[in-house]
Amino acid sequence: MYEPKTKETDSSVIEFIEGVDSVKKREDAYALVDIFTEVTGYEAKMWGPSIIGFGKYHYKYASGHEGDAPLVGFSPRKAKISLYFAPGDPQRETLLENFGKHTTGKACVYINKLSDIDVTILKELIGQSVAFLRATYPE
Repeated sequence: MYEPKTKETDSSVIEFIEGVDSVKKREDAYALVDIFTEVTGYEAKMWGPSIIGFGKYHYKYASGHEGDAPLVGFSPRKAKISLYFAPGDPQRETLLENFGKHTTGKACVYINKLSDIDVTILKELIGQSVAFLRATYPE
């Protein structure tokens, strides 16, 4: 049976952010906690050792693989800040067109710093991602 590596923990979000080397990334991380909390209404929780997640949903794929994941989240990594949105959301690409300086992966959007992006669009991405996951994986 597959055991997901990234699970919700009781670790302190504040302690994790305080451990981030870059002062600028720490400042951005605190601002992101405020933004994600405001949009989702969920408290920040640590997922695994380095992801700050908001809310959660239970997924189950046709293959039988299932687990829990945060609805949205981010991680202030050494190189870039990783933003986690819903994989497969068709609205994501449209919203990213005017987002600002970023790169993308399968489920991640990578930014260097918060000032590189449009925070209004970030809030739309967060809200859209939560709505998409709630519709795709109803409780």
